[in-house]
Amino acid sequence: MTAVMTMPKFSPEQFVRFIGGEGKVRESHADAGNWSYLVEMEMGEEPEMGRIGFETMILLPEADLNAREEMWS
Repeated sequence: MTAVMTMPKFSPEQFVRFIGGEGKVRESHADAGNWSYLVEMEMGEEPEMGRIGFETMILLPEADLNAREEMWS
């Protein structure tokens, strides 16, 4: 039996929503027949201790994402 891989539902630069936030898709990865997405969240105010790196990136499965129509300002 041959597994069929579907195309990713979301594309790079597309805005998405998920439980706990929203952001922009940066990359997609096939993983065991499912798609995962690296999503960059909008940065809030800088904390007192400063920023240390990519704390605004999160890896989420496709099932956890919904398309968002409006864009960040």
